[in-house]
Amino acid sequence: MIRPDELGTGPLDALARAPLLSGLDAAERARLLGRAELVAVPARTRVHADADAGRGLDLVLEGAATLRSADLPLRRLGPGDHYGELAPLSTDHRGETVTAETPLTVARLSPRGWDALLRDDPALAAKLATALAATLSEELQRVTGEMGLLLRGRSLPRAAEVTVHLLGEVRRVRTGTRLAELLPAELDGALVVGGLLGHKPVSLATPVFTDTTVAPLTLRHWEGRAIYAHSVGLLLLEAAHQLAPSLGVRMGPSRGTRQVVEVPGLEPAARPGYAARLAEQMARLAQADAPFRLEYWPTDEAAAHFTERGWEDAARLLRIRRQATVRLVSCGELYALSMGPLLPSTGAVRGFRLEPSEDGLALDLGDRDPRNGRRGGAARPQPPARDGGMVAEHQRWLEALDVTSVGAFNDLCISGQVSQLIRVAEGFHEKRIGQIADAIAARRDRLRVIAIAGPSSSGKSTFIKRLTVQLQIDGVNPVALGLDDYYVDRERTPRDEAGEFDFEALEAIDLPLLHDHVRRLIAGEAVRTARYDFLTGTSHPGGGAVIQLRPGDVLLVEGIHGLDPRLLDDIPPAGSLYRVFIHPATTLPFDRLTRTSATDLRLLRRIVRDRHRRGYGAAENILRWPSVQAGEREHIFPHQHEADVVFDSSLVYEPAVLKVFAERYLLEVPPHHPAYPTAHRLRYLVDRFVSIYPDHVPPTSLLREFIGGSGFEY
Repeated sequence: MIRPDELGTGPLDALARAPLLSGLDAAERARLLGRAELVAVPARTRVHADADAGRGLDLVLEGAATLRSADLPLRRLGPGDHYGELAPLSTDHRGETVTAETPLTVARLSPRGWDALLRDDPALAAKLATALAATLSEELQRVTGEMGLLLRGRSLPRAAEVTVHLLGEVRRVRTGTRLAELLPAELDGALVVGGLLGHKPVSLATPVFTDTTVAPLTLRHWEGRAIYAHSVGLLLLEAAHQLAPSLGVRMGPSRGTRQVVEVPGLEPAARPGYAARLAEQMARLAQADAPFRLEYWPTDEAAAHFTERGWEDAARLLRIRRQATVRLVSCGELYALSMGPLLPSTGAVRGFRLEPSEDGLALDLGDRDPRNGRRGGAARPQPPARDGGMVAEHQRWLEALDVTSVGAFNDLCISGQVSQLIRVAEGFHEKRIGQIADAIAARRDRLRVIAIAGPSSSGKSTFIKRLTVQLQIDGVNPVALGLDDYYVDRERTPRDEAGEFDFEALEAIDLPLLHDHVRRLIAGEAVRTARYDFLTGTSHPGGGAVIQLRPGDVLLVEGIHGLDPRLLDDIPPAGSLYRVFIHPATTLPFDRLTRTSATDLRLLRRIVRDRHRRGYGAAENILRWPSVQAGEREHIFPHQHEADVVFDSSLVYEPAVLKVFAERYLLEVPPHHPAYPTAHRLRYLVDRFVSIYPDHVPPTSLLREFIGGSGFEY
C-alpha cells in the first residue's frame, strides 16, 4: 500500500497529469494508491514482456522507459504514462515489451489489488475500468490509422484463404498465416530457421497473403546458416549495448568458422572477463525469447537515428538510398540495417562460444554450425595464417582515405575520387607482390620450391604471373609445375560421402609420381612431366612438357594442396621450401552488424569469370559452391598456418565493378531454381554499391582474371 506522504511532489504531480487518471479527483487517486505497491526498477532492465503477463498495471511515477512491439513503432514512456493495462483483467499478453532507460519508479496495481478494489470500492473500480476502456479505444484507432498508412490505402478486400504448395502437398490456409505455423520446427534433425516463400528466403514470422509455394530453410543450408549467424550477431550487439553501449562493439570479418567481434579500446587483459560477461548476457536474452523485430522506417529518420548513435557507416549508406523507407531489425533497444531474414525470436539461439582473440573476441556458433563438422569426422581446427601485417596495413591505408565502410566507399565514388582509390589499391598489391619476390630472392642460394595455395577464385593465376615478373626482375626464374596434371586415373579417384568423385582429396593426386619428379627436378635433372586428360579421366605419367631447374631457377607448385605438408613430404631440404597462401581477407562493413563477406566476394568473382570464359551460368556455380567450400575447409584452411606469407587478394573497389556484370548474370537464375535464394541475396548485396565501369580497371589487375581484358594470357 502506498501512502501519498511517501511520495514527493513530482510523483504526485505525475499522477495528477496521467491521462488514465484524468477523471479521478485527488481523494480517488489517493484511494487507488492505497491498493498499489511502489516498485523501483534499475536502469536498462526489462520490466514488462511475455513472462510478466498478469503482473499488474504500472503507472510511471519517475524515470523513463521505452515501449516496443513486434508490429508497432517504439514509444517513450515518462511520468504519468502507463503500461500493462490489461493485467488486472486478464493474464494475456499482447506482445509488447517495456525496458527502463533510467532508474524507474512505478505504482503497480496487481490483479489481487484490482480484486480488492472491486470488492471494497466498486465506484472507483468502475471509473478506472472506464478510463482503461477509453485508452484502449484510442490505441485501437491509432493502430488502425497506422495500418492504413502501411497498406498505402489498400481498399480491396483480400481472399479469406490462399493456396499453399508445401512439401509435396497442396493446402488451403487462412490469409495472413505465418510461415512458423506452416513449417515444422525441425526437418531431418536440422533446425528450421527460415522459409522460402515463392523461392525467396524470408523469416518464419512472414505472413502469407497470396497463392504461393512454401519450403523450409534449415541450418544445414548455406542460406539457413547465414540467417542463424546474422541473428546471433544481432543478439550479441544487443547484449553488448545493454552491458556498455559506449564500447561501440561491432561484428568483424569471418576467420574460418569463427567471426571476429571488434571491441575498440578494450585492453587484451580485459578481454576474457568481458567475453564471459557478454556471453552471460547473450544467454539471458536468449532465455527471454525476445522477438526479432522487422520495422519499416522513413529513410531520413533512420539515417538521423544512426547518426545520433554514432553508427556513421549505416547513416552514410542510407544517403544514396532511392526508396523512401528502409527496413531495420532489432531484438531490444539497438537497431541495425536489415540485410536479410532473421530467426523469429532469440530463444532459438544456443550453443555459441565467445572467447578472447588477437583481434578482440571470437564468436563460434558451436555444434549447430554445419561448418564445424567435416566430411568423415569431427571438426578440424583452423589455426590463423601469418599474414605478415598485410591485413592491418590494408586497413590502415583504407582508414587514411576514409574508406571505412560501404557507405564511405560510395561517397568517394560520387565525389569523383574513385580513380585515385583504384590506383592506391593496385599499387598496394604490386608493392606486396614485390616484397614477397624480394623475400624469395634473398634466399635464392637455398630456396628451390615455391608452393602457392588458396581457395577458389582467390586470384592465384594473376598473382602467379605478377609474382613471376617480380621474381625475374630480382634474377629468379620460376618454373611452373601444375598439380592438376598429377591426378590419378578416374577409376582410382576417391569418392566422397555422396559417392561422387572427390577431386579435392589429396589421394586424388599421384603422390609417388609427383614425389619422384620433384626429387629429380631438385637434383637438377630434366624431367618429362605428367599430363592429365580431363575429358577421358586418364593419367599420362610422361605426357607433359620437359622441364629442368637451372641455377637460379625455382620450382613453382600451384594447387589446392600447396600448403599440405604431405604434398611434398620431406623432399625439399630444410629451408628450401617457401609457401604462399592467397585469399581475399579485407572487406567493408555495411554497419556494425553486417559486412561484405569474403566468401560471397569469391563466389561473385567465380560467377562472372565462368559466365565469361567457361560457359557456366550463375545457377550452376551457386549449386556447386557448398561442395567447393567443403573441400576448402577440408584441404586448405587447416593448413593455412603453414604458409610463410599471406597475400590479401581483395580489392576494395571490386564489388562495384563485379556488380556491372553480376546483376545481369544473377537475373538469369529462374525463380523456381534451387539456386534462386542465393542469387536473390547476392543481387541485394551488390545493389548497395555504386557501380564502377570496368574501363577503370588496369589490365594487370587481379580483377581482370574474372571480368576479362587481362594483360596476361590465360
